[in-house]
Amino acid sequence: MASTSDIRNGLCLNYNGDIYTIVEFLHVKPGKGNAFVRTKLKSLTTGRVVENTFPAGHKIDDVRVERRKYQYLYNDENGYNFMDNETYDQVSLSPAMLERPDFLKEGSEIEILFHAEKNIPLTADMPQNIILEVTYTEPGVRGDTATNVTKPATVETGAEVKVPIFINQGDKIKIDTKTGAYLERVKA
Repeated sequence: MASTSDIRNGLCLNYNGDIYTIVEFLHVKPGKGNAFVRTKLKSLTTGRVVENTFPAGHKIDDVRVERRKYQYLYNDENGYNFMDNETYDQVSLSPAMLERPDFLKEGSEIEILFHAEKNIPLTADMPQNIILEVTYTEPGVRGDTATNVTKPATVETGAEVKVPIFINQGDKIKIDTKTGAYLERVKA
C-alpha cells in the first residue's frame, strides 16, 4: 500500500477494479481545508482517461509492474507475436493493446508492461519513432512547391503516410509512431 505522497507519473494502481497508470497529477494545498491530489488516470485495459481527486494521506493500492523489451516476430489470427530476447519466451498481444500496429516491422523492439505478480501483459509501448522504407508513392509534380504539399506513400509495413512531394519510392523515412506523421528523410 502506498499513500498520496508516493504519487508520481507512471505509477500503476488498482482503482475501481481496474489497473490505471497516473498520467498527470497535482498536489493542491488550498488556503482553507485539507490538502488533496488531483490526478488523471489512464486505464491500461480500455485506454480511457478519468480524472480523480484523492484526499491527502489517502492509501492507494499500487501495482508492481515490470517493463521488458520484446522483439516483434509476426502476426496471425491470435494477434501480434513477440519474443523476449533474453529468455526466448513468446507472448501474443491483441491489436487493441498496441497503439499503431500498422508500423510494426519484423525485428523491431517494443516495451511491454507486465503485471509483476500475475505475469500478464498490460500494455505495449511502441518506440517513439521508426525508420521505414517507402514501397510506393506517386512521383512529385514540379511546380507544386508553393506550400507544404503532401502526397500519400505506402511504407514497407503496408501503412500509409502523408509525405512531402520530394520523397520517392525506395527512400527511407522516419515516422512518429504516436501520430503517424512523417518526420524526416533518412540517408541510407
